[in-house]
Amino acid sequence: MSLAAPSRASAPALPVTLRGVGRSFPGSGRSVAPRVVLRDVDLEIGAGEIVALLGPSGCGKSTLLRQVSGLDRPDSGSIAIDGDAVVGIDQRCAVAFQEPRLLPWRTIERNVRLGLPRDTPGEEGRERVAELLRLVQLDGSRELRPRQVSGGMAQRASLARALARGPGVLVLDEPFGALDALTRLRMQDLLLDIHAAEPATILLVTHDVDEALYLADRIVLLGEDPDLGPGSGSTIRRILPVPGRRPRDRGDAALAHLRAELLEGLGVPSHHSTR
Repeated sequence: MSLAAPSRASAPALPVTLRGVGRSFPGSGRSVAPRVVLRDVDLEIGAGEIVALLGPSGCGKSTLLRQVSGLDRPDSGSIAIDGDAVVGIDQRCAVAFQEPRLLPWRTIERNVRLGLPRDTPGEEGRERVAELLRLVQLDGSRELRPRQVSGGMAQRASLARALARGPGVLVLDEPFGALDALTRLRMQDLLLDIHAAEPATILLVTHDVDEALYLADRIVLLGEDPDLGPGSGSTIRRILPVPGRRPRDRGDAALAHLRAELLEGLGVPSHHSTR
């Protein structure tokens, strides 16, 4: 598929810096200690980079995304986008979740329009939405309601809405986790097409090792330090660069060793033969 050049409405991709980020949540009662979720997270994400977060369920991946987007605030440390601190919901950042979260009474087109900055002039907004609908291959479905489209189409509309204001940083929380296997593969390819056309910095949470290997420039493995014991809070255990240029060959044998390494880091025996 041939995609248009980046829109004038698109902001340049922006770098993200995390320094000593920690987050705890209060216990359920006065006698219950706070639950430490994140501890001492340091990470530099380059402008235009795609970084995938992997880790066991409950390790704080989604919590970390909320810190970057400003939907939540860390207890310690700092987060900056392009050198400026994130304080509250940050308009330089857009979020897409596992569920499309479309308004059922609005058409696909009007759902995408919700992502536009409030001061966008009418004609400019219509052109931007039309451009995004073409980008995610929904220009023929603009007048449909969410109940009239498939899960994959709804997720494409969610991505278009997130892109509507031209974010410098795109935060994706398991955006394809609820889709069937074939649709998921197609959405991964679409995400790379979108990134080529509108190259934001992308921070992606996934539980799918193969998805991370296919999409990401680097994979960040989150988890607790076994030497500190349970409840110590997750931090970055490893950062693994992914070799090769996107789009990668899904069956590339060169990625087999890295896949095995990631699975073992997640506590899943890979039974990978070194012979």
